[in-house]
Amino acid sequence: MVSQWHVAERHYDGNGAPKLYSDMAILTVHEIRQVFRLPLRQCEGFVNALFSLMQLDLHCPSFSTLSKRLKTLKLTRPFYRLSHVGSQDIKAIAIDSTGLKCYGQDEWALEKYGKTRQKRDWRKLHITVDQHHIIQTSTLTDRKTQDMEVVNDLIAPMDDNVEQVTADTAYDANKIYLSLQKQFPNVDVVIPPKKGSIYNKKSEWLRNRNVEEIQCYGRMAWQTKHRYGNRNQSECAIGRYKRILGNKLHAREFSRQQQEALIGCSILNKMICMTIADVRQKN
Repeated sequence: MVSQWHVAERHYDGNGAPKLYSDMAILTVHEIRQVFRLPLRQCEGFVNALFSLMQLDLHCPSFSTLSKRLKTLKLTRPFYRLSHVGSQDIKAIAIDSTGLKCYGQDEWALEKYGKTRQKRDWRKLHITVDQHHIIQTSTLTDRKTQDMEVVNDLIAPMDDNVEQVTADTAYDANKIYLSLQKQFPNVDVVIPPKKGSIYNKKSEWLRNRNVEEIQCYGRMAWQTKHRYGNRNQSECAIGRYKRILGNKLHAREFSRQQQEALIGCSILNKMICMTIADVRQKN
């Protein structure tokens, strides 16, 4: 990181001063900021204090540089996805979503003072998590976007060797089954049908299979047979995100919020990789 802190060759393109700090430096500072939940100005001082303790002749980018450069990172997938296992095979994924507050007062202020004039809004974070608890893909949308609308974007970058996909009832639709079978030819789609669902010859055969098995054996037996409990991987990832990084986005602009959410998922992946490496070393 020390050797990559600055841009190796600065080129002037006629638009402002050339970049001094590398994208890796910007990404690292934002990772520290999210883990410790610091405002930009405090994060700048915190990183400079770290450099002073380490006796390094480096300086943290200014808070304005950190803010402006965040949306220029152009991250599309979370980092640290492939170093968690010896092979890169992903056999099972779980899909889920959650809400993140982007601005507005907390629940305590609303409870104490009632309704306020301050506008409040939420974003929805959609993720896919593999069997090793690594977040493979994620995307941030507005709160009105339905969960089913982003499934194609989530699974498009992934290889076709996935054998199982689990999700909750919000993803129970024929188009989801079609998309998953098109992306993963040998997949077993484990999505509980909506209550009152019946066999329909126009539905996908996997959905009809789930409906008939639940009617025949019961929902709990169906969940056990098809390992529906794997969906907890996505719920655990969401729980880790909110407990470690909080349930609120720092950035105000939507493009910056998207990059912030991807960095947050990358942080969780790095922590999982470090944990697995530590366990392997002890064993």
